[in-house]
Amino acid sequence: MAASDPGNQGRSEEDAKDVRLMRLVGRGDTSAFEQLIARHQALVAGTVARMLGSNSDVEDIAQQVFIRLWKSARRYVPRAKFTTWLLKITRNLVFNELRRTKRHAHVPLQSEPGAEDPPVKDEMNLAPDASLLELELQRTIEEAILQLPETQRLALVLRRYEQLSYEQIAEVLGLSVPAVKSVLFRARTELRSRLSKYLT
Repeated sequence: MAASDPGNQGRSEEDAKDVRLMRLVGRGDTSAFEQLIARHQALVAGTVARMLGSNSDVEDIAQQVFIRLWKSARRYVPRAKFTTWLLKITRNLVFNELRRTKRHAHVPLQSEPGAEDPPVKDEMNLAPDASLLELELQRTIEEAILQLPETQRLALVLRRYEQLSYEQIAEVLGLSVPAVKSVLFRARTELRSRLSKYLT
């Protein structure tokens, strides 16, 4: 299978570039490290934010992902696609954070007074009712995703927002492809039931 080939054969140009940069990072090249951060910060931060909710320490967790990348660079073997490997690190840190916050009985879904208010300027473009409904639906979808079990949540985030293939999601989650399809099916069923009032 090409994805597990340790060389660059069969890799996309982007992935081969990531692997080259990672090898330089393994030799202590900070410029290559900065390039990798620039290339993948949006992927990591976006995944963390959708997994933990915007009230959490997204920046802090994303930073930890790249610190872990730096520390692992010398041992890195490019078996899978680079972004798949990076998302595995992200998964581990996010799942740890979810368990930690669960122990502290923190409820991240409640907006605290003074928390980020929704942007008002968008409402100028839409009729106020339509805009509010759109905003409410977006929030409801995000909250419904945050209430899914962690594996379902990550599978859905990677599929819906990052457009990963079933094979890549299987690699990130350490599951088989049929298991990933089953997890996604359960996640979508759960979301549909939570969002039923919007879907009628």
